[in-house]
Amino acid sequence: MGYASYRVYRRCGGFTNEAVYPLALYGSQLVLNWAWAPIFYLCHNIGLSVWHLVAIDIAAVACTTSFYQTTPIAGHLMLPYLGWLAFATCLNYTIWKLNP
Repeated sequence: MGYASYRVYRRCGGFTNEAVYPLALYGSQLVLNWAWAPIFYLCHNIGLSVWHLVAIDIAAVACTTSFYQTTPIAGHLMLPYLGWLAFATCLNYTIWKLNP
């Protein structure tokens, strides 16, 4: 993810108008990702953490799409992360359903 964002940054020539949207999407999905752990582990709100992961999934897909449109290599570099998020979402959902 970090290298993908760097590729976008370099391709756009730094923090230019062209880079604002993809890098803002990147930053927002990072913030959402950071906020998941306290919801799941500290608040023990498993249901909310599932919906939070869905929001992360949507933000990460938007980020990946934006990266791909800027430079396809950056988009491809985000694919393992999307796979991980899909697994984490399924796992979190299963934990939620098995622990009413």
